[in-house]
Amino acid sequence: MSDDGKKISLPIVGDEEGEESSPEPDNVLEAIDQEVNSNEVVLYMKGTPQDPMCGFSARAAGVLNAYGVDFHSVDLLTEGDKREGIKEYADWPTIPQLYVGGEMIGGSDIIMKMHESGELAELFEKEGIDAKSP
Repeated sequence: MSDDGKKISLPIVGDEEGEESSPEPDNVLEAIDQEVNSNEVVLYMKGTPQDPMCGFSARAAGVLNAYGVDFHSVDLLTEGDKREGIKEYADWPTIPQLYVGGEMIGGSDIIMKMHESGELAELFEKEGIDAKSP
């Protein structure tokens, strides 16, 4: 109460109209599912393709760039809710994670092995994804 006996009503921080809060865990998984299924190729990584923040993410983005593949990337350093959610979504503990055609492909080591064996190029062709020969 104020000095004159009237109640003071203050807004709760973060409760303002129009302000977005972090999604609940189920909503995070739904958001990830939406990204994975609405983009042909998705790379969940640390940093961005132009500014990767770890060697594994740099390698994964570099392989995709070598193929000239148009891909959607998600910077898990700026989207902390998705950083934990993606591990649960795929039951895969490490980052980066590559999804092609709605399916989890793997992390940096798997991407490199598939690239070296030609399987990645075959996958892009099978999925109808425009890719050049690196």
